[in-house]
Amino acid sequence: MKSLRQDWFSNVQNDLLAGLVVALALIPEAIAFSIIAGVDPKVGLYASFCIATVSAFAGGRPGMISAATGAMALVMVTLVKDHGLQYLLAATLLTGALQIVAGWVKLGSLMRFVSRSVITGFVNALAILIFMAQLPELTNVGWPVYAMTAAGLGIIYLFPYLTRSIPSPLVTIVVLTAVALWLDLDIRTVGDMGELPDSLPVFLLPQVPWTWETLQIILPVSATLATVGLLESMMTASIVDDLTDTPSNKNRECVGQGLSNLASGCLGGMAGCAMIGQSVINIKSGGRGRLSTLTAGVVLLLMVVFAGDWVARIPMAALVAVMIMVSIGTFNWASIRNLREHPTSSSVVMLATVIVVVFTHDLAKGVLAGVLLSGFFFAHKVGQILYVSSRTQDDGRVRTYIVGGQVFFASAQRFVNAFDYKEVIEKVIIDVSRAHFWDITAVTALDKVVLKFRREATEVDVVGLNEASATLVDKFGVHDKDRGNDVLLGH
Repeated sequence: MKSLRQDWFSNVQNDLLAGLVVALALIPEAIAFSIIAGVDPKVGLYASFCIATVSAFAGGRPGMISAATGAMALVMVTLVKDHGLQYLLAATLLTGALQIVAGWVKLGSLMRFVSRSVITGFVNALAILIFMAQLPELTNVGWPVYAMTAAGLGIIYLFPYLTRSIPSPLVTIVVLTAVALWLDLDIRTVGDMGELPDSLPVFLLPQVPWTWETLQIILPVSATLATVGLLESMMTASIVDDLTDTPSNKNRECVGQGLSNLASGCLGGMAGCAMIGQSVINIKSGGRGRLSTLTAGVVLLLMVVFAGDWVARIPMAALVAVMIMVSIGTFNWASIRNLREHPTSSSVVMLATVIVVVFTHDLAKGVLAGVLLSGFFFAHKVGQILYVSSRTQDDGRVRTYIVGGQVFFASAQRFVNAFDYKEVIEKVIIDVSRAHFWDITAVTALDKVVLKFRREATEVDVVGLNEASATLVDKFGVHDKDRGNDVLLGH
């Protein structure tokens, strides 16, 4: 009960107002993403309503906004072009099912493998993409558009000095719409983006043959949609966690995204996921709870269906100003200064993530590039944590090598090269009590060392293997299969 009150009713006024702002900002984006995907604007609008509403109840991150997104729309283009809307709706249902399975098997826990540098690069790339998406609205237009956009930014940043009880983006939208109507300005409006729906969505299963052939058509697209959607949602949830200093349930969010997409597919909507831009608008406008997400979805539908004539008159310049604010607020400006202060590897990972996302417009590719680079740099760094020292005893007839650190694929060759195989000596003792062998490559390296010494007629004992390493060596090693485990364990 305490959690219910905290999630829904601890911030009612701010959640309602923030949700209203988000709803207004969602409309042109949902229409734009529908156009990108090649479907009717109502497909994106219905999707945004369904996904925001369902995720408000089922999602794992209060205050995060989920709806139709550009990243998902880009994946749908070919499917819509080749097979039509009904196959897209079927793919949306399968996407939801795959995401629910991902939540059940706790794939959300994989977020712990995404480094802070990747998240920072992801945020910065999205900020750049959000700003770039506004440029068409500011290109080859008259001076009134620039004046209205500048005025909007002025209101957004100055109005909070008067009062913070009303979100400044909401004030911007209302004031600029009133000015545009009063002066009868000939500028682009929301209505110019596409026709708004005039009816509520109805439950309808996709009209496709439910056959193996259909599954073969939609499965690759659904798998990609599910991956991109979960990736963007998990990253956005982490960002909102930081902005609000509160935790989220990543596995519940996976299931919530899946349920949202199932609802969207059954009500004529496209697949969607979390939106970092709208989530930042929500947080900056004071939204913190699930009520803000629910308000955004419900108000969106009510406005486009019952107040479409008024919504259509909102100047795009007002929404451009809001999105520029989001872009500026999203970008991690400290990361520029940290390029010189942070380790070079961290800076390279961050920049690589930004570059790949911006140039491909594919968030999944950018994050994958960042994660792979992070893994490479980590393996290289840990691979350096290996030392081998030695001492002689018994009048120089025995040499003991003391190995310390981590032996795995990145350090295996350094381990092999650390021994003097040509030394004329009766016996070699390899003490690995301070080392750990992690993988088959490490075991192979140990085999290679022992066998090289034996080829030189030198007796070899490996002592001090810890239990985990000994189990690995016993299972995959070849150099002591005929001598039992006592030698390996140093008994």
